[in-house]
Amino acid sequence: MSRSVNIGHATDASLESVPDRVAIVVDGTPITYRQLEALIGKVASALAASGVGPGDRVALVDLGSALSVATIYAAARLGAASAQMNAYLTPGELTQLADLVGARVGVAGSRYEANLRAALDGTVLGEAEVLAGVANSSSAAAVGGGQDTALVLFTSGTTGLPKPIFISHDVVTDRLAYYAKPIDPDAPQQVDMMSAPIFHIGGTLGLLISLRSGKQTVLLPKFDAGEWLELVERYRVAQTFVVPAMLRRILDHPRFATTDLSSLQALSYGAAAAPQDLVRRALAALPHVDFTNTFGQTETLGAYAALTPADHRRGDRLGSVGRPFPGVEMRIVDPSSLEPVAPGGVGEFLVRATQNTTSEWLHTGDSGWRDDEGYLFVSGRLSDTINRGGEKFGPVEVEDAMRAYPGVIDVGVVGVHDTDLGERVGAVVVASEPMAAETLLAHCAFRLASYKVPEYLVFAPELPFSALGKLDRKALRSLLQDAPRIRRERGNAGSQGTDAEDVATASRPRE
Repeated sequence: MSRSVNIGHATDASLESVPDRVAIVVDGTPITYRQLEALIGKVASALAASGVGPGDRVALVDLGSALSVATIYAAARLGAASAQMNAYLTPGELTQLADLVGARVGVAGSRYEANLRAALDGTVLGEAEVLAGVANSSSAAAVGGGQDTALVLFTSGTTGLPKPIFISHDVVTDRLAYYAKPIDPDAPQQVDMMSAPIFHIGGTLGLLISLRSGKQTVLLPKFDAGEWLELVERYRVAQTFVVPAMLRRILDHPRFATTDLSSLQALSYGAAAAPQDLVRRALAALPHVDFTNTFGQTETLGAYAALTPADHRRGDRLGSVGRPFPGVEMRIVDPSSLEPVAPGGVGEFLVRATQNTTSEWLHTGDSGWRDDEGYLFVSGRLSDTINRGGEKFGPVEVEDAMRAYPGVIDVGVVGVHDTDLGERVGAVVVASEPMAAETLLAHCAFRLASYKVPEYLVFAPELPFSALGKLDRKALRSLLQDAPRIRRERGNAGSQGTDAEDVATASRPRE
């Protein structure tokens, strides 16, 4: 694809080469590229009749569906852009997002029409209105392209109101050119699956790449581990993307061992930190699969670094998110002074690349370090940094230390407000069996500096995750708000020593 094109016609090559091959599968219904083109035309016609034109934003509230897929392409062809909103938001939250981008026309799946109608001061098109319309001519020229906005996605909003990210046609085109493969009408069609929500960059970008390559994409509207296993087996899925929380549920599912996953060739994971024990478990369970840890964010249109299948087979960097892609410039700086940190020092990741939504250096908000081979290690988000009496550190190293204790399945760590020190460390632990908090925290004390050892600890049946698979640290703080502080006694010295405050006394986990 050349520059200054309109992504609304990014399916044209597939339509011309393999029109009667299946493009998407939704709820067991196959839709060919020819049928998808007709649906795109109908959506474009309905949007145009509602006054949508160049520069407009179309609120899109749905999960993975034929309607949502067609809306992305149809809005772009009109010179507008779909603004994909989390389908689980309330009408009030949807109103805020619509106001942020100026959306006055929206498209919603049948389950979400009522919420969007309550949120939007304008026209809302549901499936009935769209399907009853007449398709625009498939040969109609698209309006706009290049630096015009093609997509609007929103950040996860785990620390506040989601922020809109405006993505141009050129940036999307660049990513399609990088990832999409030439279409071979004579070769067997590869099957991908969209496991991530369509309003996540991993869902949207993966979908666009697959359809540009003439592949078949099975849509999983809402993740369920059992359904994921069933669909991989039934449709012989070769490639998909999951977040670590999904991967753990897949491996834990009682049907995992008996499901035929021999078709699966490549599995990418990302969007949240992946515990090393989980990665090792996945590698052992699926030895025939190429694993890739992708690292990036919406503003970088997905990954700008990756831990490759070869890195996974090497096995000694599983705690890393990999190395930056060719053409990606990167700096690691002190977030206060913006001066480069010393080699191996921890700082904020700054990234500049053509795939970014800005041409300037992007402050990613991620902190971490780079080893002497160029591998990146993430210590956490700057917004998640814990400041205990002036000692600043990320939650990831505390989480890693706690996961190393036998019986700990997962853990989430946050700073808990404290009037004396500003923050103290709190942890929510998911355990496979009852365990004493005292021994778990003694384990931490031998591996961490004393100020990093949790002083608030609760056990829970599972950790709270957002719809995008990210750990919800606001929810963690809510779980910890009524937990008593764990007093520590002088003298329980681990390898790092302790301060004069405490060794744990806390309740056992709930059965």
